[in-house]
Amino acid sequence: MAYKDLKFPAGSLFLVTGGAGFIGSNLCEAILKLGYKVLCLDDLSTGKQAHVDLFKNHPNYEFIKGDIKDYDTCLAACKDVDYVLNQAAWGSVPRSLEMPLFYCANNIQGTLNMLEAARRCGVKKFVYASSSSVYGDEVKLPKREGVEGNLLSPYALTKRCDEEWAKQYTLHYGLDTYGLRYFNVFGRRQNPDGAYAAVIPRFIRQLLANERPTINGDGRQSRDFTYVENVVEANLKACLAPHEAAGEAFNVAYGGREYLIDIYNALNKALGKDIEPIYGPDRAGDIKHSHADISKAQKLLGYDPEYDFERGLAEAIAWYKENL
Repeated sequence: MAYKDLKFPAGSLFLVTGGAGFIGSNLCEAILKLGYKVLCLDDLSTGKQAHVDLFKNHPNYEFIKGDIKDYDTCLAACKDVDYVLNQAAWGSVPRSLEMPLFYCANNIQGTLNMLEAARRCGVKKFVYASSSSVYGDEVKLPKREGVEGNLLSPYALTKRCDEEWAKQYTLHYGLDTYGLRYFNVFGRRQNPDGAYAAVIPRFIRQLLANERPTINGDGRQSRDFTYVENVVEANLKACLAPHEAAGEAFNVAYGGREYLIDIYNALNKALGKDIEPIYGPDRAGDIKHSHADISKAQKLLGYDPEYDFERGLAEAIAWYKENL
């Protein structure tokens, strides 16, 4: 793993908000394996108790059930914390179109609560989840930081606001913040169920059940699908990044591009299936193509993603075969 040799001061305490979620639980696992302490904060609205139970007997793991929309909860959680990895947010572009007020309260005010709590508690580094959705309708590929278009959803707006607030906290309050613009993360523990499930686990679950998956649009949309281990690496390396890189946002991806129909066909083949998909309408607020330029993260964070799409997909398929 590209982060297995990273060193932090002995006894370092990491607060992972949203630590019962898909990415958050992978972060908790990686930090524990490195030998450091983890405090997981999650209200279990989208996270899973099962992800907490994985580590509940580990001596370096503590779970707090709490909501980042409550400032006092954030302040208590940040006490004596060295590094904050703020993953707590609600995802999904379509759901944000249905629930704009909630997304503002949860994704923007919640992140602001965490920034203020981290500042007041003297946290060393504040790393937070942003999203490739901030590129909006910018059509030029690859997507490069500083070249963003018009935002296409309330979800994208929340992530852009988070970036701007974090920049202010670095500029005015001396809190080193690092925004990570995730590009279509996939991997173990990602939820395959529900209307807002991510496409790869949903396809895998449906194909294993001999159901016909629905592809929104013509299947020719492309994404920079990014295996979760690469995201873990980016978060941990951001915790060691220099102050000069603070206040910035960074693309976190592999730097490739896969078409949805090709992924579907690859899954069909890998699972020994021959199931024709159903083609549905395009999803409102979705971008057509996504491909990241990761040179800024490589230069300033030392980011060096180890998992290309094929390797990550093979690991994800193996995990879902065992756990679905």
